[in-house]
Amino acid sequence: MLEAPSEIKELVEKFERNLNAYKNFSYKEEQLKQEFINPFFKALGWDVDNVSGAAPQYRDVIFEDSIKVTGGKAPKAPDYCFTLAGRKMFFVEAKKPSVDIKTNKEASYQLRRYAWSVKLPLSILTDFEELAVYESRIRPKPHDNANVERIKIINYKDYPDKWDYIYNRFSNHCPHISKTII
Repeated sequence: MLEAPSEIKELVEKFERNLNAYKNFSYKEEQLKQEFINPFFKALGWDVDNVSGAAPQYRDVIFEDSIKVTGGKAPKAPDYCFTLAGRKMFFVEAKKPSVDIKTNKEASYQLRRYAWSVKLPLSILTDFEELAVYESRIRPKPHDNANVERIKIINYKDYPDKWDYIYNRFSNHCPHISKTII
């Protein structure tokens, strides 16, 4: 079993210490991304800050990547698009912790619609409090419950114990991530 890096354990402890403040409606999504989601994916080996200086189309992480979604007129933009050599691997849609991603139909539909539109097998919806992994094989419908096509949901307290699962599916060091489903 792969042990979680110290950065992940520290993020979990920090989130726990200040949970009420983070769950407050005034805590913004952008703050969450900077404080928790970016460091989380850095710990998974992604060059979130483009330290390598890659050209825009070859960056590990593309923020607000413009995609055409099925049934939509205007392009949409998932919060994060993770790529390997310019190939889209998975999306991450972030929500602030005051949003209950376990039950929020709109948030899961949004993510699933993005992933379905570009034929990605997996993507992530997270508010850091939870990380929900979704398949994208079935066309999403606006009225679908939040658990439709969700294959796993992990509470932040379990990130260290579930690190093996997370790492083996979503790290930059696992080139098979786009084929891994369960």
